[in-house]
Amino acid sequence: MNYVVFDIGAVLITWDAALAFEDSFDTRAECDAFLARIMFDKLNLAGDAGVSFDLLAETLTDPRDAALLSEYVARYAKSVPSKIEGTWDILRTLKAKGTPVHAITNWSAETWPEGVKAHPELAEVFETLIVSGQEGLIKPSVAIFHLFCERAQVAAQDCIFIDDGLHNVAGARAAGMDGIHFIGADALRADLTDRGLL
Repeated sequence: MNYVVFDIGAVLITWDAALAFEDSFDTRAECDAFLARIMFDKLNLAGDAGVSFDLLAETLTDPRDAALLSEYVARYAKSVPSKIEGTWDILRTLKAKGTPVHAITNWSAETWPEGVKAHPELAEVFETLIVSGQEGLIKPSVAIFHLFCERAQVAAQDCIFIDDGLHNVAGARAAGMDGIHFIGADALRADLTDRGLL
């Protein structure tokens, strides 16, 4: 039995953090400069690991930047505007063929409920779901993949993990899983077809 394990952001759901803040700036360039100035990518990774955005905002010295970041959770739904339909088609085909479908996502425990409000299917479609911020573990650590296997009661060698981050695919492989680097739905369909799943 093969088990297919999806990442979610940039694989099943589009994500652009700037969309949460752009109405506070005159131009997208100004918004991008804000994200770069506060090193949002690093702060967001800490959020994915379980740190609250209020605590992260307290690390910023500029009061306006801090105030904006503290609003991120409330604004979050704007940052996940749409599904990546081609990948959802693949997911539905797998489920229709009886292939168990799971997910491991780096996602803040605070923003995850907002993402589910925007895309309710995320709470319904997976047999086992690991959200990093809820667990205090984050990809690409092998520990989060081991936790998934324990919770799903599956062997790592029976799992195929799909992620847009090559470093996360490397983490899955280090944990004993097969890994597919997601670069688009068409390539994913070909990869899964080569493995006999589609």
